[in-house]
Amino acid sequence: MTEPMRALVVDDEEGIRFFLKETLGMQGHAVSTAQNGQEALDYLRDQRFDLIMLDLQLGSRVDGMKVLEAARWRWPDAIIIILTAHGSLETAVTAIREGVDGYLLKPVGPQEVRTAIREALERRAVIAASREPDPRDALMEKGPFIVDVGKHQVKVGGQPVELTNPELALLVHLIRNANRVVPHSELVAEVRQYQPEYPNEAREIIKWYIHRLRRKVEPDPAHPRYILNVRGAGYTLGE
Repeated sequence: MTEPMRALVVDDEEGIRFFLKETLGMQGHAVSTAQNGQEALDYLRDQRFDLIMLDLQLGSRVDGMKVLEAARWRWPDAIIIILTAHGSLETAVTAIREGVDGYLLKPVGPQEVRTAIREALERRAVIAASREPDPRDALMEKGPFIVDVGKHQVKVGGQPVELTNPELALLVHLIRNANRVVPHSELVAEVRQYQPEYPNEAREIIKWYIHRLRRKVEPDPAHPRYILNVRGAGYTLGE
């Protein structure tokens, strides 16, 4: 039995929405449903979700990929499971690159849904365990940054800053490698546990995480002082 989560189901089929709401509700989750992409974006803007189950083939102006991008942008720690009746290798690869946690082909039954959620939680637990801090660097200080990795606490210039798990992983990796330029692909592997196939792909994936991190730690995100881009190579930490 998983811990209760706040879930969002996005599907243009009423029967699927009802089935998923019932299935997730029986597990103790609080479930909201959206029948199109715009309704989903409205939910994502106003509410936080732990679990998002999303059909990529939405019959609306705002398609499933736009919802996926917005969900990963707004709530990067949310578990996202894709459901689609028209699976393709290209769609699956694109979804994986956006950091989804599961990919199911319709029709699905209750057991498949429960298994997908359990496996996603188990993978998250393995990733979290792999990031357990070494006692020697649990408290890190570099420039304006003070990071207590074990307590998930960050201060910038003495002021506390709240970071998501991917943002914290990104900042910690940059601090640990402050003496060099860290390639885009290495940062993606650290943040998403995904090894991009092409350099351009890695650059496109990591730039959104960099953008979010800069918004939280830079005095002027438009003119960064700490998270610096080295054109064509990666990122490094400035003083």
